[in-house]
Amino acid sequence: MSSELQKPGGIPEDVQIGIQLEGIFTPQFTKKREAAFNITGSNDHERCTRFVHYTTAEAALSIIQTKRIWMRKTSCMSDYLEVEHGFEALRKVFGDTSKLDVFSKALDGCAPGAVEEAIQLFNGHLGNIRSSTYIASISEHNLEEDIHGRLSMWRAFGGNTGRVAIVFKLPWYSAGLFEAMKTLGLFFSPVVYMADSDYDNEFNTIIQNINANCDLLQAVDNERIRNNIFHMLLTGTVCSKHSGFREEKEWRVMHFPILWNSALIESEIKVIGGVPQKIYKLPLDATVSPSLAELDFSRIFDRLIIGPTEYPWAMFEAFSDALSNIGVKDANKQVCISNIPIRI
Repeated sequence: MSSELQKPGGIPEDVQIGIQLEGIFTPQFTKKREAAFNITGSNDHERCTRFVHYTTAEAALSIIQTKRIWMRKTSCMSDYLEVEHGFEALRKVFGDTSKLDVFSKALDGCAPGAVEEAIQLFNGHLGNIRSSTYIASISEHNLEEDIHGRLSMWRAFGGNTGRVAIVFKLPWYSAGLFEAMKTLGLFFSPVVYMADSDYDNEFNTIIQNINANCDLLQAVDNERIRNNIFHMLLTGTVCSKHSGFREEKEWRVMHFPILWNSALIESEIKVIGGVPQKIYKLPLDATVSPSLAELDFSRIFDRLIIGPTEYPWAMFEAFSDALSNIGVKDANKQVCISNIPIRI
């Protein structure tokens, strides 16, 4: 087994195997995850990192008061073509019969028939993936952004709209968080930003990983291998963006209601930017279910940054009170005002 896929300590064996399989089939995503959480040693499962959700002040207040984040259909978002971008990039690789043949032959020695089953499954759900994928976008948050936030993200909203950044702290792995994501049927993945040549390099790395880890793949049942190949195709479609968007450092929480529905995630029709559309509300609320305890807003909340505005102190007071009302201790110490000098 290759050294970069060694098992991390302190994690249940079944989860360890899942992490190894992800490393084999989605190496670029795994590399991004390890870099974000600075994974290096035996206690790496305890590592946390911070993510940020930039949004309007109105939406931020709703998130806090309801402990719900909206997940919107990809086709209604500003980068609505990104699912098509990811699919076209995948098609260039796996639509090449010679490459598909290499991929199939590499895996048939370890998991016979898994590739064909996975591709049939993916093709059968492709219409649903294109039309019914809902996401909430967050971004990696660095220490130097604690006070001012990120200029490009403030500019993304523009005008006189009140802007807010909500910072969350999440562990790389915890049993409670893993259970919450499983209960909700959600996927949480970094976005990769790759040029055309990068996809060929990724494909070659996957083949090398398969060949180096055939013993592990033979020990895992075919259905799990098939599901990991399906997941590789799914994340490659939904979480691949043009390399020009690299500075976003985006991660996506993904919900596929037709493929994996959850009774805990409710839908609603909302008007956003004048467009009526269905949204799904991701509960960050332990009162919804005990399984969501480690995903409760007051537990994962780290800080709130108020973007450039004419009314900083009014917003400071409002957000401090709203956070206190949902159980955030010393909320006023966790709210700051960005004085980044941009036109409002």
